Amino acid sequence: MPHLIIQYTAQLDAETDMGELCQTLSATMLAAKHPDGQAVFPIGATRVLAFATSHAVIADGSGDYAYVYLNFRVAKGRTPEMIAQVGQSLLTATQAHFAEVFAQRPIGITLQIDEGHEVFNAVHNNLHPLFSKP
Repeated sequence: MPHLIIQYTAQLDAETDMGELCQTLSATMLAAKHPDGQAVFPIGATRVLAFATSHAVIADGSGDYAYVYLNFRVAKGRTPEMIAQVGQSLLTATQAHFAEVFAQRPIGITLQIDEGHEVFNAVHNNLHPLFSKP
């Protein structure tokens, strides 16, 4: 972890570049540093995934409304202040990405951060060695 999952209404694909948003948010996560300069999140564990919803009803369903839901899951071990700082950075980057869309249409953006509430967690990964320094 960290894993950032983005769900959004499909009409946004025609209005913005979701791949660009994924890149921006990944860079935002990887830029987070502890006060001592160490990275908050390991490169090899960082994921940003975006999925357009096939079916959705937003608000009362009477308009062409859009939404973006970002669920950021992190493992335990970071201070509440660090989580809030990273959360604010992700929200700011998301707001900047959607600024033009936000000015043109009704859209709801939600960011939620979940920390280490797994009942079961399994990882099978060979990415970390790609980013380890000898």
